[in-house]
Amino acid sequence: MIDLITYIARSLVEDPTQVKVTHQRRRDSINFQLEVAQEDMGRVIGKNGRVANAIRALLNVPASGIGKKVNLDIVEPQ
Repeated sequence: MIDLITYIARSLVEDPTQVKVTHQRRRDSINFQLEVAQEDMGRVIGKNGRVANAIRALLNVPASGIGKKVNLDIVEPQ
């Protein structure tokens, strides 16, 4: 799933070198954190959050197969 998020994000942004994906596993969920440059936030989130919600929907497909919930947070680099 990390590869999927990375591939999609790098395809959308102006500066693919700024894309970083981390995750935390919990008993019943997986939390992903996608870091992109500030100027690329709008591209990854999309109008009214449509792009971000589409990415979340894609992540829910494999997660439901293993009985997990998936959360995706999009943040600026720290």
